[in-house]
Order: sequence, then structure tokens, then C-alpha cells
Amino acid sequence: MYNWKKRRERAAFLALANGAVFRGWSFGAPVDTAGEAVFNTGMSGYQEILTDPSYAGQFVTLTAPEIGNYGCNPQDVESRGLFLNGLVIHELNEPSNCRSEESLSGYLKRNGKPGIAGIDTRSLTVMLRDEGSQKAYLHTADEPLSEAEAVDRARAWAGLDGQDYAAKVTAGKPYEWNREGDFHVAAFDFGIKYNILRGMAENGMRVTVLPAAATAADALALKPDGVFLSNGPADPAALRYAIDAIRTLAGKVPLFGICLGHQLFGLASGAECGRLKFGHHGCNHPVRNLLTGRVEITSQNHNFALKAETLPAALEVTHINLNDNTIEGIRHKTEPAASVQFHPEAAPGPHDAGCLFRQFRQLMER
Repeated sequence: MYNWKKRRERAAFLALANGAVFRGWSFGAPVDTAGEAVFNTGMSGYQEILTDPSYAGQFVTLTAPEIGNYGCNPQDVESRGLFLNGLVIHELNEPSNCRSEESLSGYLKRNGKPGIAGIDTRSLTVMLRDEGSQKAYLHTADEPLSEAEAVDRARAWAGLDGQDYAAKVTAGKPYEWNREGDFHVAAFDFGIKYNILRGMAENGMRVTVLPAAATAADALALKPDGVFLSNGPADPAALRYAIDAIRTLAGKVPLFGICLGHQLFGLASGAECGRLKFGHHGCNHPVRNLLTGRVEITSQNHNFALKAETLPAALEVTHINLNDNTIEGIRHKTEPAASVQFHPEAAPGPHDAGCLFRQFRQLMER
């Protein structure tokens, strides 16, 4: 358990733009920062969540009450760093696990990310669910700051809408993930997770990863058998360069997208995206596969979704979310191109939809 004496010494608070303030105790790096407060309903997998670039610019509230009990290790990372703005939890535990090499607090501190514990995360989650995701300001630094001033800073923060966060998390230059495979895939890195790359490699794909701002010409120069559009953070409409590249690639090479890549494929095809009230963040989201009739439990992490009424005639819906009926998957009716909003690679989460990597391979086999 987190030391009670330490808690009294390191008071902290999270201030929301709606004026609400949640008081607790800081851990990790003692820094102040603004971000968007969201909640994740997963019961485990906090290190994979911390290293998922899709959380860039956000404070992630974990609804599971006890966090940190299995520590952190190099094997469970999903990217080259931590891109979220802060972690919000109820109870911080000391690790007790044979795989642990570092405590959660030490891991956050080493990576310069703040955390706050000891708050009523259920109350915060209900507020975010009812009122929507909120701009917020996390105060964990030693310098004094009033709660009123923190609320003002939360309201003044630019937010995620219209912001290109993919440019902040993408690789700086192209690289090869693996050198063997039956099919060569050019993967656009808008915030790609390592388990996505592992999933493609396990299905016989040789992957070359390209920076987010790579052009269609850059991708085609590799003579790929297919192009992959990765997950990533924030507002897809801000990535005009990616939308233009996908529009050029469509019809020339098989395409498959996940999460942000799904939204970008839809935008490039003529659809529109809209913001969800509080997003989908967790490992337990039920999705119906309209092609098979099966219900798949999926891992999700997104704040935007394609608007069904704007979908062009050339696209058809393949998956829907059973919680709110939003679009979870689409495919082109005549071209080898498809995408899903959820994460078939899990990490963390179930593997119900892991077959989608095989289906991407089948698109390239045509």
C-alpha cells in the first residue's frame, strides 16, 4: 500500500474545467500539467495503457480500485515511451509479482509523468460519463497553486480538437520491424502499438514502419503488398496530410486500418467524424460482427467515431458497438480496403478479433 505519511506530505489535486476538484496524493513525477480527463474500465494492463500513444494529451482515470500490485517491466511496453499526461487512480499498491522490475510510481517518475492517488475514481468516472470528457489540470508540484487558478488553467488549455498529436508520437524516420514474411506491409505510424506489429509479423507479414507524415509516394516506393494505417491520438480531421495520402493510395494497394487509421480511412473515403461524449476506453466493449453475426468483446481507446449518416455508398458497415450503436468497422464494396475502430491486437484485452490480421493477409492474397 502507499505510505500514509507520504500522502500527507505530497498533497495533490485534479481540477476540471467544470469547476470540480478532486483531492488526493501525488506519486510519480512532481510536475503540473493540463490534459483531457477520460476513464478506462479495464481491470488490468495499466502498463500497456501507459505506453499506448493513443492516450497522448490525456489524464487516464483507471476505474479498477487497486493499481500497481504487479509492478512494471520492459516486456509489457507498447511503444518507445509514455505519452499520456497523467494517471489518476484510487489506491496505489506496492508491487508483489515475479515479473515486476520497478514500481508503478518509480516507472512514472523515471518517465517524467505525474500521478494522483487517493481520490474517489467512481465519482469522477460518473461525472465524466454524465457530463462528458473534461479539460483538466493536475497539480502535483511543490509550488503552491490555488484550486481556482488550476480550474482557470484547465479551461484555458487548447484541448485535443483540431490538434495533430500524431506528429508528437510518430517515429522520426522509417524502420523495419521484421525482415521476414510472405507479404511486405508499409505501416503508417500515427502512434502504433508494438503488439499490432507483432500481430502482423505472426501472420507472415514483413513490416516497414513509416512516419505519420510520409506521403503516398513514399509508401508506394517500397512496392508493398499492402498498407496499414495505425492507431493514434486525438482528432483525425487535423491530419490532412494523412487523409490526402490515403486517398491517393486507395485502389492502388490493399488497405487496412485500426482505430485512428479507421477514422482516417473513412474521412479519405468521404465520411465525417464526430466526437463521442466520453469516448470508448477499456477492454470490455461488445461489438457485433455484421458479417458473421458473432459478438466480440474488444479493447478500445478512442474519442471520435465515424458518423453513420455520412458514410458514402461505396462503403459498408461491418461492425457496430452494442453499447451505443456507433460504427466499429467498415469495408469498401469493390476495393481491397477495410478498417475497424477497436484493437484486435488487445494488449491489454481479449483476443476475440485477432483473426482480423489474417483477414488483412487475405486482402493482399487477392
